[in-house]
Amino acid sequence: MQPNENILTCTEEVRVRFNETDPLGIVWHGHYIVYFEDGREAFGRQHGLTYLDIQKAGYVTPIVKSTCEHFLPLKYGETFRIVTTFINSVSAKLIYKYELFNQEDQLVCRGETIQVFLDGNGSLCLYNPEFFQAWKDKMGLS
Repeated sequence: MQPNENILTCTEEVRVRFNETDPLGIVWHGHYIVYFEDGREAFGRQHGLTYLDIQKAGYVTPIVKSTCEHFLPLKYGETFRIVTTFINSVSAKLIYKYELFNQEDQLVCRGETIQVFLDGNGSLCLYNPEFFQAWKDKMGLS
């Protein structure tokens, strides 16, 4: 990312639900990837880049890589914050970084996902789709 570029983030508060925990009341590790999805959805709503917008433009964005580092557990009934940051790239990719913080503002988990653009034929896009480039221009990311 260039130093003069905008940094786009979104913060979403979530409460741990009973069905997300194991018998000890601790969030099962697989749900953190779902929380990342919650962060992406909130980011899209806040910054005008939802999955419906992408779909309407004729594209899909499958995840090709995800990472997740766990530091502290989340437990049933706790609320936590998901901070989602869009990482700008010249490549035709959506790169998001995530940080989850508990009620005590401690870092619980950190991760990243990378998504690529596929057109209506399922072909990989090597260049930014026109709608995505227009969004980046509008957001000051070009």
